[in-house]
Amino acid sequence: MEFFARHGCFEQERRIGNNFMVDFWYESDFSTAAHSDDINDAINYQDVYTIIKEQMNIPSSLLENVAFRILSAVRKKFPAIRDAGVSIDKINPPLGGKLYSSRVVMDLSDLLRNGGNDIA
Repeated sequence: MEFFARHGCFEQERRIGNNFMVDFWYESDFSTAAHSDDINDAINYQDVYTIIKEQMNIPSSLLENVAFRILSAVRKKFPAIRDAGVSIDKINPPLGGKLYSSRVVMDLSDLLRNGGNDIA
């Protein structure tokens, strides 16, 4: 997923904004949806996209905070998700050199295992 957002520690980053790429994956029991072929038995990825888009629209200093919020919000909407992960790339970050992106990768099971009591 590609978004324009205003994340960054520096005022200029928040004012100008940047392009971000987001990858998201999840694990759940898909057997009912696989047999029924009914969207009501599945985790609707359009809903997942909408949640991620909403979280990307909230400016944050750190991509770690955005990733955490994405995982929390998706898990709150879909408690049947057993595990999930997100990676967020800030494209061409302002680091003073040629760099494609800066990436944060976060996994729900790691957060839960390390005391993530505030995960839905």
